[in-house]
Amino acid sequence: MKKISLALVFILSLQFSSMAQIEKSIFNTTKGELEIWHIGHGTLMLKIQNKVIHIDPYSTLTDYNQLPKADLILITHEHQDHLDNKAIDAVKQESTRYILSQVCHDILGLGEVLKNGESSTWSDILIEAVPAYNIVHKRPDGEFFHPKGRGNGYVLNIGDKRIYIAGDTEDIPEMKDLQNIDIAFLPMNLPYTMTPEMTANAARLFMPKILYPYHYGNIDTGLLIELLKAEPDIELRIK
Repeated sequence: MKKISLALVFILSLQFSSMAQIEKSIFNTTKGELEIWHIGHGTLMLKIQNKVIHIDPYSTLTDYNQLPKADLILITHEHQDHLDNKAIDAVKQESTRYILSQVCHDILGLGEVLKNGESSTWSDILIEAVPAYNIVHKRPDGEFFHPKGRGNGYVLNIGDKRIYIAGDTEDIPEMKDLQNIDIAFLPMNLPYTMTPEMTANAARLFMPKILYPYHYGNIDTGLLIELLKAEPDIELRIK
């Protein structure tokens, strides 16, 4: 039977000024225990072997001064809810490494640039930059919210697990090239990224073992559950 997790088991109430609850998922890998913290919006924090990876930290969500310092910061693109100087300043340290797009590098003036299709290795983790862009949704002036080649999604190879963090994207053809994805995070918010129908189609393009919709705001996740109920090989988890 298809498994749908509507509430994750691992929930830790941290003593932030907001007393926010942040959900944590734990996965076993050949590199040890991987923690994925679902901070909210398009933001995640990963911990592996006492190393901390912040992805698109966003200060509106919580008090980042109370979170662990970053060994690595990944930025998908330059929009303020993904490239937030306040959050970056709160978690950075002298040794922090940054991997980001060219536009983000131009704004911050630091870090290692990865273009779509390029990769880099950090702490024995292979990080692949993959396309993230719109093919349907546009601004009133006709420009796509996320033009092709400007932003990144990332595939992190952590031990025997491949984790895909899509960034802001739609169900683009390049998703067919994704192979052996164990855990995927796909955005589902309008008008900037995907409808539930597009998210379901995206998942079918590469068939992740576990799918988390993220960055989904007020969209009805029940529709995504309905759309994917005929895909028993995809475990859908709604946080």
